Amino acid sequence: MKPSTLNIASPLCPVPLRDYPQVILAHGGGGKLSAELIEHIFAPAFANEHVTLLSDSTPLCLPSQRIAVSTDSFVVQPLFFPGGSIGDLAVNGTVNDLAMSGARPMYLTAGFILEEGFEMEQLIRIAKDMGRAARDAGVAIIAGDTKVVERGHGDGCYINTSGIGVLPAERKIAVDQAKPGDAVILSGSVGDHGVAIMSVREGLDFESPILSDCASLADLVQKMLDTSTNIRAMRDPTRGGVAMSLNEIAAASRCGIELDDECIPIKEPVRSACEFLGLDPLLVANEGKLIAIVAKSDADQVLNTMRAHPLGCDAAIVGHVVEDDNQLVVSRTAVGTKRIVSIPVGEQLPRIC
Repeated sequence: MKPSTLNIASPLCPVPLRDYPQVILAHGGGGKLSAELIEHIFAPAFANEHVTLLSDSTPLCLPSQRIAVSTDSFVVQPLFFPGGSIGDLAVNGTVNDLAMSGARPMYLTAGFILEEGFEMEQLIRIAKDMGRAARDAGVAIIAGDTKVVERGHGDGCYINTSGIGVLPAERKIAVDQAKPGDAVILSGSVGDHGVAIMSVREGLDFESPILSDCASLADLVQKMLDTSTNIRAMRDPTRGGVAMSLNEIAAASRCGIELDDECIPIKEPVRSACEFLGLDPLLVANEGKLIAIVAKSDADQVLNTMRAHPLGCDAAIVGHVVEDDNQLVVSRTAVGTKRIVSIPVGEQLPRIC
């Protein structure tokens, strides 16, 4: 039977999932076709002891510690880009938000909003990317939801993920904890994700391909926490980039931050692309980098730990926290002058995550 002749209200439903090369409204109707999506795409891709139960909710056993909760929605275009996909982003983005508070990410939920006509093969690929990213991050996707909107009322696929992590009672890592004298450490080169997205949108070719840095930072963070108890604040500089994250820390901690432009790692193709597109690399989004504010006494030790990790091998101390009632972030340029690193008024690059 062909989909065009199928009466989905018929008691003869369902037909095999393979007979639907595209998502149809009934896949979000909560009926047999919704169940087929879960059974044939999501459950195998996310495979863990919780999703196999297919219950309305999932009972969890959490360690007797504080929990951290985060949620984020992902609307990136294109859905697949050099170095990742919306599936990778949907997992790593929420995992990293949890990790930045010092929490150990444990569980995720996933909500899908699909547009009628969305290619089933793309959905399968996205689900597989999510499953792989979750396993790499050491988290389990334990609940989810799917809705389908009419053709023309969506943009293929949106995903929301929410996460739960645990953290020790005594751990306090927050944007208001920075103190004058602390070191500002960046885990690696900036701007890779935003420029990778733009290269696809604008059809730009570079001599060396620019890949998104999309990755889970949970393991790197855990090793940093094992090294030092004097990590004051952490942020993954996604939308708004490094500039936004540092200005938020400066404002919350009522201090200033001084950077050194020459210490900030930027890959040459990214630097060239930013010059070509008129972008400030400090404002471009990253999806696999972190900023850590660390007490001066522990900075070198934390830096060495980061450089020993694959995701922190290019880490560098890029500046310091200073006393400043105006709470400015400034950077010393190569010619010795200073420039204010301000936050963007709007988004330089919309829909990058």
